Amino acid sequence: MKFNRIIEMPLIVLGFLTFSLLMACTDNGENLLEEEALENSVGFQEDLNVSENPVDSQEDTDVTENPIDSQEELLVLENSGDSEEDINALLFMLEEEKLARDTYMYLDELWGINQFANIKLSEQTHMNAVANLLDQYNIDYTLLPDGAFENQELQDYYNQFVEKGQIDRVNALEVGATIEDLDIVDLENYINASSNADIILVFESLQCGSRNHLRSFVRGLENLGETYAPQFLTIEEYNAIMDSTNESCGP
Repeated sequence: MKFNRIIEMPLIVLGFLTFSLLMACTDNGENLLEEEALENSVGFQEDLNVSENPVDSQEDTDVTENPIDSQEELLVLENSGDSEEDINALLFMLEEEKLARDTYMYLDELWGINQFANIKLSEQTHMNAVANLLDQYNIDYTLLPDGAFENQELQDYYNQFVEKGQIDRVNALEVGATIEDLDIVDLENYINASSNADIILVFESLQCGSRNHLRSFVRGLENLGETYAPQFLTIEEYNAIMDSTNESCGP
């Protein structure tokens, strides 16, 4: 009996240890499964956060679609290889449109002719269009008082036009036609010399307006029994303009 009990005791202890070991393995397995499930759950939630966050998605889209900083866009013209000619063209045409406006303002006050009263307002619009481009490209410019110009050639033109326009109504209308004649040719030269789409678009619109103004001044002369001989346009270019009706000009 004692021998049997000696044998049974180790068996009981061994059984107890085996049972404890099995329970520990089971607990560890369950813990591992729970940790794995938790990790998978977190990973899934992170995937949801990436796909459902509209702010991050929009920011990524913005970076892709707008790679150029707005300030850099303002400096594109100034930093381009052929920008100097375009800058000079804008500055010159701003003053040439001012030449037209200032002259028409003066002659309108002197004669009260409808063409001057109406077209001087259009010339202000033309000035604004050029000034907007200068502002867009961050180019400094200065506008002197009425009748004053930084460009000496334009100053000389103004002095001549005012002197001629004082003579009578016919000479005043001839001055108007001459200014538009000059404007059309200068704009054409600058359009042909530029590759800047914005400048070309604005200059073509100004040129369109100048053709309409030329027609108006010439018809005013014809109503007085006079004719106009082009000073800058070729006779073929002039006739093509006068044979056409008024145009609808863009921005």
